[in-house]
Amino acid sequence: MARPSKPKLSTAAIADAALKLVDAHGEFTLPQLAKALSVSASSLYNHVSGKDEIIELMRGRAMSAISLPDSVSSDWQEIVQQIATSYWESYSRHPRLIPLLTSHTVRDSTTLRVYDALAEAFAMAGFDPKRRLQAITIVDSFVLGSALDAAAPALVWEPNAESSRYFKEALDADLPDSSRPRATFELGLSMLLAAFGQQSSDRANDAEDGQSRQP
Repeated sequence: MARPSKPKLSTAAIADAALKLVDAHGEFTLPQLAKALSVSASSLYNHVSGKDEIIELMRGRAMSAISLPDSVSSDWQEIVQQIATSYWESYSRHPRLIPLLTSHTVRDSTTLRVYDALAEAFAMAGFDPKRRLQAITIVDSFVLGSALDAAAPALVWEPNAESSRYFKEALDADLPDSSRPRATFELGLSMLLAAFGQQSSDRANDAEDGQSRQP
């Protein structure tokens, strides 16, 4: 019998199979994963060290879909917008993966490359290292939270007799709009970028004032 042209197992195949299980069930076990791949559980350990590594591999698969700028742009806000939008699009397709990731240290090289690009963009904005990390964390939290919202049921809120008129009016205005998750994400991102832009301008003005006061 001819040998297969490629190995039955690989880290990519393991990550893809695990991601399918998470998309369907919100979790996975090694026996479930082995069954999905039609191999023994012990065979998995020839390619991965355990569940933690598989979770990082899934993170990498999701983050590999993120589109990074092809070249260095002078518009840092455009870079952040492009990355955040692509980030949201990827995780809104795999929202059940998000809870698995939050308790694991980020080590995947593909993922770290995305954060490198964000750090460079915020450095271009004039943010010092501490504010740079804060801005990255804010973008990260907003994108992942918005991706979870994309997986919410069509009826997110069901008001009762005690709900305020203002809340009910807001719900009535939005219920017919099936694009609410993306529209809300885009609005929130534009507000974040505006706030980051104001901070960038303030820091630039403070730097100019400092230089003008020098003898």
